[in-house]
Amino acid sequence: MSATPTDTTETATATDPVLAAERAHLALADDCLTEMRTAATAVVDAGVDAWASERLGAARAERLRSLAADPGVPAFFGRTDAGTPDGTPDGTPDGVAETFHIGRRHVRDGTGSPVVIDWRAPMSRPFYRASAADPQGLVRRRRFGFSGGELTSYEDELLGAGEEGDGTLLRQEIERPRSGPMRDIVATIQPEQDEIVRAPLAESVCVQGAPGTGKTAVGLHRAAYLLYTHGGQLARTGVLVVGPNRAFLRYIEQVLPTLGEVDVDQTTVAELTGRVPVRAQDAPEVAVLKGDARMAQVLEQALWGAIAKPADDVLVPLGGRRYRVPVERLKRYVDDLRRRGRVADDQQRLHYAAGRERLAMLLAGDARRQKEEAGGSPPDAEVRRAARSPEVRAFCDAVWPARDPAGLVAELVGDPVVLARAARGVLTEEEQALLHRPAPRSVRTAPWTAADAVLVDEVAGLLERTAGYGHVVVDEAQDLSPLQCRAVARRLAAGSLTVLGDLAQATSPWSPADWASTLAGLGRPETAVRPLTRGYRVPGEVLDYANRLLPAIAPGLPAATAVRRDPGALTVRPVTDLAGPLTGVVADLAAAPGSIGVVCADAAVPDVERMLGDAGLPAAVLTDDGSPAARIAVVPATLAKGLEFDAVVVADPAAIVSAEPRGLSRLYVVLTRAVSTLVVLHRGDLPALLAG
Repeated sequence: MSATPTDTTETATATDPVLAAERAHLALADDCLTEMRTAATAVVDAGVDAWASERLGAARAERLRSLAADPGVPAFFGRTDAGTPDGTPDGTPDGVAETFHIGRRHVRDGTGSPVVIDWRAPMSRPFYRASAADPQGLVRRRRFGFSGGELTSYEDELLGAGEEGDGTLLRQEIERPRSGPMRDIVATIQPEQDEIVRAPLAESVCVQGAPGTGKTAVGLHRAAYLLYTHGGQLARTGVLVVGPNRAFLRYIEQVLPTLGEVDVDQTTVAELTGRVPVRAQDAPEVAVLKGDARMAQVLEQALWGAIAKPADDVLVPLGGRRYRVPVERLKRYVDDLRRRGRVADDQQRLHYAAGRERLAMLLAGDARRQKEEAGGSPPDAEVRRAARSPEVRAFCDAVWPARDPAGLVAELVGDPVVLARAARGVLTEEEQALLHRPAPRSVRTAPWTAADAVLVDEVAGLLERTAGYGHVVVDEAQDLSPLQCRAVARRLAAGSLTVLGDLAQATSPWSPADWASTLAGLGRPETAVRPLTRGYRVPGEVLDYANRLLPAIAPGLPAATAVRRDPGALTVRPVTDLAGPLTGVVADLAAAPGSIGVVCADAAVPDVERMLGDAGLPAAVLTDDGSPAARIAVVPATLAKGLEFDAVVVADPAAIVSAEPRGLSRLYVVLTRAVSTLVVLHRGDLPALLAG
């Protein structure tokens, strides 16, 4: 292994021809990327027609977005040198037959020759997978160090000779201070992460990822890899990323655009199911019941159970005459359609609204057959008019009425008789009483809760088929309720899943003990669970401290291990008054570069913000919508999940634990948000597992 010094002086350049050559290649790559952007801008509209012009404009805009320059992001971060097939020199230095520079996107020169290879391309795989034990055809792997976009150093691993590097540049990249949104990890992807990233499109994957293992980044990079490898297919069906809240999405939103993927939908479960305005909050026991999988059965019975039995014949107008459809045939039509609406197979199931339209067409078709038997030949348009006739519509309204999702849920929880009929054999009388609330004056002004919105979305999925994506990435999946899982599954259609989460960080009242129920709710019960237990982001001292909570919050779950340690990473300090010590610690941390998160119980946020403000420290409160972004952020404990900060100050952990039933799990989340430094200020008793 060889490496240059990390300075950028002229002396270093002059004395190291390798560094000079690599800087020249970086300049070439930057020039070529500029030429590619210029060429994309210069694409001329041939003016064939308006539709073609619109499509060309959209394609050109997308191409320019994918080629957008980021001054702080170099064109490449690594290089692979492949050896000759027999391992002998062929006239090139060190027996190297082929060299590839690996970067975030493909860059070519004016002749079409590759200058930088996209990290997702098959020839880039050895950069992530090769080792001294299995060089995969490489004689050398080279990693580069950068500062402010300037190439400052390199590190060679002579894999063909059985030599691996000490990981200096890798650790520097991982530990580099950050502020603002999450960065990509293409330069530091590890073999076990790469296996998940490059899993086939048809394969669903569940990642049980301990803190700092990069599970979120792995899921996003898998989305980018699939879009690169299966671009044509996924361009039609789309990719969806589902996160726990808008703050989390703000944090990760730049990762995929940095990798050149700009057409990925990113949303939360609340936005996904946001068919009604949420104005109220359920009691915990009510929210748990509304999220129960049994509620899907209650809603289904409420919808399909309200279909009436035909009581009389219907006269269907067709071509100037009226044809009688007898009640016995009407009953058979209704029963057959209702049976098709209750089948277990989602792909074969007839949705309620389609069943209503099908019923109208069956009546019109019956009249058509009667007319044909009498020697007539009614055209299709005439039959369709018969299906829309007042007589047929009146019959459908009486037997198979049109339903509104929000209206059905409002009726269900507002009318004990309707609820009892739909919940018979499913919910107890006590559970039905929990669900009941006074009927609202109107559906629009009802006091909807977040759990209600998921119920409304469930009914909407029964009424009509929900459009699905080709691939869905769902993060923090351990906190999804069974009905939220069903909401995600409806958007999946025939596609595949990447499920990300950590059972130890489960904080919702329905969080499972294992992944089986969640994966079944997401419609992919056979999905393999792939553990990530090596933490790259969180120092070992911090992980060891947080891992003390595992026996209480996730017994049997393997503890995360860290690849790096820092004796100064953890400080646990008892205080009698929070204000002085807190502002002093934050001021000291602010003297060094990097982001700072001051995490506290939600109820304490105003006081903590005031303390920092009085001390002249420019802190901003992180809100559910992800704004504002500030170097010093006051973070409510309930919003900390999935976020990272260079330094974290945990203010009064006892208050975090006592704020909710799964407070120990919430504290575990909070303690594992630090990349470099964790300071715990406690003025009450620490949890027993942490006090030792």
